[in-house]
Amino acid sequence: MKIIIKPYDDSFVAVSFPEGFNTDLLNAVRKIPKRIWNNDEKIWLVPNTQETLDQLKMNVYNTGLFNVNDEIPDEEQTPLLPEDSTRRMLEILKAKNYSQKTCEVYKKWVEAFLLKYNHRNNLGQKEINDFLTELAVKKHVSPSTQNQALASLLFYFRFVKNENPVELASVIHAKKKERIPVVFSRQEVVSVINNLIGSKKLAAELMYGTGMRLNEVLALRILDVNFDMNEIIVRHGKGDKDRHVMLPQKLVPKIKEQIEAVRKIHQKDLEDGWGKVAMPNQLDKKYPTAAKEFKWQWLFPQANRWKNKETGEEGRWHLDESLLQKAVKKAVLESGINKNASCHTFRHSFATHLLENGYDIRTVQELLGHSDIRTTMIYTHVLNKGAGGVISPLDRM
Repeated sequence: MKIIIKPYDDSFVAVSFPEGFNTDLLNAVRKIPKRIWNNDEKIWLVPNTQETLDQLKMNVYNTGLFNVNDEIPDEEQTPLLPEDSTRRMLEILKAKNYSQKTCEVYKKWVEAFLLKYNHRNNLGQKEINDFLTELAVKKHVSPSTQNQALASLLFYFRFVKNENPVELASVIHAKKKERIPVVFSRQEVVSVINNLIGSKKLAAELMYGTGMRLNEVLALRILDVNFDMNEIIVRHGKGDKDRHVMLPQKLVPKIKEQIEAVRKIHQKDLEDGWGKVAMPNQLDKKYPTAAKEFKWQWLFPQANRWKNKETGEEGRWHLDESLLQKAVKKAVLESGINKNASCHTFRHSFATHLLENGYDIRTVQELLGHSDIRTTMIYTHVLNKGAGGVISPLDRM
């Protein structure tokens, strides 16, 4: 199947199908406002605007009759549709083993970039510079957010468009701001945790007791807890890295109790004809029965099974992040703590308290999973007394 899209005059673009067209293609063109059928030349004429061309290409693509790799016999090949570009980018990201969260972030930034410039075909370094500069100057994004957007666009241009933007010196970078992390005192940790109940309390204890991130705790599976080695394996952490953290001995009885509760839930799911969980790295294809094995079940499963209304299939995911975030926020308020605290505050407190206890910063870096020691250095504010250790002259009066 072939389609030719080329200029006709100042007001219209000509669309023709050399090999004929079916009902789906006919409807794709008919959905375009103000289109005209030129019976003499046997071509369709559509308004020569970017919005119309985008809509036309989208309609044609949605017929499912064209492959994004098909060559279009035109004087200049029609660019990929926005959906094609982002879909291809996602395929490349997954092939390079980028995490799901990174894929989603890259997709968001590329879509925002293409939308800003109406999906023009000649986008390049100037538009990248302008887009990034606007983020810093007008939208006042953080340096990390601007760098995230830059990484997304560079990936898109290099691996999807096969271009290599290098002249990015004119970008106005967002000013880096030094922020001291919010940290709980030891008593505040106890107070917040005591205002939580059930599995949410255990999850919070693990965040403070191991330094794991929120998503790392909730993504734990039964097999990740090693009682014999007194450790927990954090798989696919930030940067898709695995690491080991300690297993707090105070939590051993609670974790074993949680595992038994999960066993009962899993047994009930199996009796109902379900019991599968999502497997990492497509292991379900290599080991078809593994998804039903108990060791692969979530340590913190959600209360109810999800259900696919189309297929009737049911399964169970882990506890949703928002539920724990809301519970911790409520617990902080009930504790009377006037700090801008969140689940991540447990991780900050873990690192700070370890340094206060005399552990070296390299050990803390390894436990937190930081690639760069400079990231861990932010917690060294506890190694000196700081403002809190200075006696005010007013107190000496």
